[in-house]
Amino acid sequence: KACDLKPVHKECQTDGLLIEGAHGWTPTMYIRLVQDFGLETEVAKHLSDSYGDRAFAVAKLAALTGKRWPIIGKKVHPEFPYIDAEIRYGVREYAMSAIDMIARRLRLSFLNVQAAQEALPMVIDIMAEELKWSADEKKNQYDRAVEFLQNEMGQMVNRASRDKIPINLTKEEIQLYIKRFSIIDKESKGYVSINDIRRGLKHFGEADVPGEELHEILKEIDTNMNGQVELDEYLQMMSAIKSGHVAYSRFAKMAEMEHEQHEKDVLKKKISVERSGGGL
Repeated sequence: KACDLKPVHKECQTDGLLIEGAHGWTPTMYIRLVQDFGLETEVAKHLSDSYGDRAFAVAKLAALTGKRWPIIGKKVHPEFPYIDAEIRYGVREYAMSAIDMIARRLRLSFLNVQAAQEALPMVIDIMAEELKWSADEKKNQYDRAVEFLQNEMGQMVNRASRDKIPINLTKEEIQLYIKRFSIIDKESKGYVSINDIRRGLKHFGEADVPGEELHEILKEIDTNMNGQVELDEYLQMMSAIKSGHVAYSRFAKMAEMEHEQHEKDVLKKKISVERSGGGL
């Protein structure tokens, strides 16, 4: 008004303007991704919603999983639908650092800081292939990304606040978590060690987890930093998850899966008298 500016056009000039990826997109496009590429449905929906019709270009970069299903699309983290192809595609759209990828492309660091750190090794390995990083550069990228997650995304702050949370679990919950803890602590040592974690992950198909990653899993719950997880630390973590102060813990997930498998194994051993043709 002060400069006597007046609109050149009376009608909106961007109404109906399609952005990149919108031209061939439909709400059911993800079905074609599942059928044509053998992607997991959750992943296909994510790619369709995030990339529009460019999802097909992303899917073409996906690696084979080595499984019967899904055929392609290795997840960078089991809890999220992001896959390896997105990292390669992101690099080709000028994502040049691990921080770029986890924060600005995948945005995983905003959704779950712990999951973002767990995804880092795979993210960095793929980016290193694309950008020809040396071993030193890979380490530099990892260290910078971890520092970013700890200081700028609040990982250390979240941990510090978690440690101050009183254990607020019901009697039934405490009994459940004690049972889960004892299942992992197979030797009844009174604590869970790195080897227990390695064995638990191997049980569920993660046989080649690097030692550094194992220590990160331990560190997320080892509040007194003595290199092992005691029961009270586990209960503290579960209380923090219950209260919402912590969104996700890989250790807690492993304990839950170990418990489920234990219950299945026990059930298999309970053969009824009728089924066994028993009786005297």
